[in-house]
Amino acid sequence: MALLVLPRHFSSRAELYQQFSRLTAAGIGIPQAVEIQRRSPPAFSFRSPLGVIQQRLTEGATFAEALRSTGNWLPAFDAALLHAGEQSGRLPACFDLLATHYERNAALLRKTLTSLFYPALLFHMAVLIAPLQELVKTWNIVAYLAKVLVVFVPVYALVGFVVVALQGQHGERWRAMIESVLHRVPLLGKARRNLALARLASALEALTAAGVNIIEGWELAATASGSPAIGKAVAGWRPQLMSGATPAEMLRLSPVFPELFANLYHTGEITGSLDDTLRRLYRLYQDDGERQLQLVADWTPKLVYFGVVILVAWQVIQFWSGYFNQINQVIGE
Repeated sequence: MALLVLPRHFSSRAELYQQFSRLTAAGIGIPQAVEIQRRSPPAFSFRSPLGVIQQRLTEGATFAEALRSTGNWLPAFDAALLHAGEQSGRLPACFDLLATHYERNAALLRKTLTSLFYPALLFHMAVLIAPLQELVKTWNIVAYLAKVLVVFVPVYALVGFVVVALQGQHGERWRAMIESVLHRVPLLGKARRNLALARLASALEALTAAGVNIIEGWELAATASGSPAIGKAVAGWRPQLMSGATPAEMLRLSPVFPELFANLYHTGEITGSLDDTLRRLYRLYQDDGERQLQLVADWTPKLVYFGVVILVAWQVIQFWSGYFNQINQVIGE
């Protein structure tokens, strides 16, 4: 997985799944579809893992087993959903769902980065211009660079830390800590929770349609959600479920799941319309999560811009204060 995730990474994965969806919908088998994709992948970095998948399929492995052989190349949500699609015979639909998912991610990230460009440019200009007055007086380049770097280094270090911290290949304890921190961030925390619940509902619907037993289905779907909190909560259900408790009963007792999610699931469970209920839950939480994430994407550049404006204003005030102080000193002499 790339250290710095850019829109093209999401776009390339979306294109990969789009091609798989078209090929499998046309009746082409998975081994042939993988070979076609390996010869001309959307991104060069995909060629090696696709080669591993092709080799494992040739050896007689299932598609899910071949995917697991690629290590961290495939996110847990993708792997769980494709595993369910293989078992249920709905791989084209699963490929199409994943393509849409990554297309939306690419569009949202592209918009966020574009919006951040101008405030980031202003920030760099403010930092570079602020020490110029002293540089003109002393022509001490070393002192000027020191004052610039003392701002840039911590900022870049913080950005680098955030980028690395948010990567999905970290251990469960680290991801749980990051999730706990982000859940306290207004809007962003709620958006992440809603999107995790949407992924859970989508994977669970595919798994139950494939005939996977309810205990294994919930555990796989919890993994696919990408939320360590959901995964930990569901993992603790196994003894009660084995003793005859229903997932609806466990949902009502768990503080991790919203009351609405628990109530709708319970209704679907007792009415025999669980598949429809899970699809409804997916749409509900996916729409809410995307709307909240869109607000985060809209407001983050604005907040950065306001912060830069305040910084520039402060630098201007300092400059003119120093200028007038020098004039007063000259007059006083």
